[in-house]
Amino acid sequence: MDSRSEILKRLRDAAPPAAPLPDPRGELVPYADPLAQLEIALQAVAALPVRVAGEATLGEAVRKLVADLGAKRVASAVPAAGAGNVRPEELPDPHQLEGIDLAILPGAFGVAENGAIWVNAASFPHRGVFVVAQHLAIVLPAREVVTDMHAAYERVAALPRGYGLFIAGPSKTADIEQALVIGAHGPRSCTVFLVG
Repeated sequence: MDSRSEILKRLRDAAPPAAPLPDPRGELVPYADPLAQLEIALQAVAALPVRVAGEATLGEAVRKLVADLGAKRVASAVPAAGAGNVRPEELPDPHQLEGIDLAILPGAFGVAENGAIWVNAASFPHRGVFVVAQHLAIVLPAREVVTDMHAAYERVAALPRGYGLFIAGPSKTADIEQALVIGAHGPRSCTVFLVG
């Protein structure tokens, strides 16, 4: 037996016995108020949570956001938020998304642990709207909050296959000197309307 084989044999013989992986869910403590924790997590990822009583008042809250941002080109995929004045489904070329000031998207559920929101984008005609808009607004039913990413992935696994993604606040990047820049590669702000 050559030295290489001898070394590998000794390593195999000295390997610890196999042990089952721990269940990380057993160590987690559920949040007393998942919605309040989601709001804290959203602020931590530089998003602005805004509670809205219901769909009837959502349009008013969105109009205020549009005015505050000075948004001229608004694309909305949430009928209750208002139609907006850009309809991505009518744009034959995704390059025509350039210059969108505000994109309003529906969120399926939020994650209290980290402020991520699952957006099922299978029905969107141009996926680029997530990154080319200057500002994002996500409309999320307040009752649709899961505790952690384990629960989130269980929910995603149960959905029909298609394109979707987690959005956690506006675009962010940081360098080795720990300088955080918001909006460098995508949306400069993210407002999350928690409805209900």
